[in-house]
Amino acid sequence: MINRVILVGRLTKDPELRYTPNGVAVANFTLAVNRPFSNQQGDREADFINCIIWRKQAENVANFLKKGSLAGVDGRIQTRSYDNNEGKRVYITEVVAESVQFLEPRGASGGGGNQNSGFSGGQSPMGQGQGGYGQQNQNRNQSRLDEDPFANDGKTIDISDDDLPF
Repeated sequence: MINRVILVGRLTKDPELRYTPNGVAVANFTLAVNRPFSNQQGDREADFINCIIWRKQAENVANFLKKGSLAGVDGRIQTRSYDNNEGKRVYITEVVAESVQFLEPRGASGGGGNQNSGFSGGQSPMGQGQGGYGQQNQNRNQSRLDEDPFANDGKTIDISDDDLPF
């Protein structure tokens, strides 16, 4: 059996971080995912998909993603049910995320307001010690955004056959 979901969308509100009685972190968020077609009026519609993520990644999602942040979610569909206060059975379908990718820097247009772009101190959103993101982001910001790093300026490119991956 296969139960795999891959989504890319924007958060509709800030993630809600809670802890179980055993101290396990869990975060809930809703992802707005555009449909690949327009309606009769020419407008794009979106699906609003509830997602849940556990443990350290839940804390990272709550710390680094905000309303409007662009995120990629890889996980599985899960359905559950419970009886509400009126004794009526309520069914819930949600994506249990196994991983969430942060698809834009923290200060980008769709995300979080007045935050600094990039992560400070070489710390990646997945925790300490995995560094490199902050350094890469700083180096990237030093070059002009509209420069094409692959432009050859009319010069020949000298690459030996040993450097090619194929």
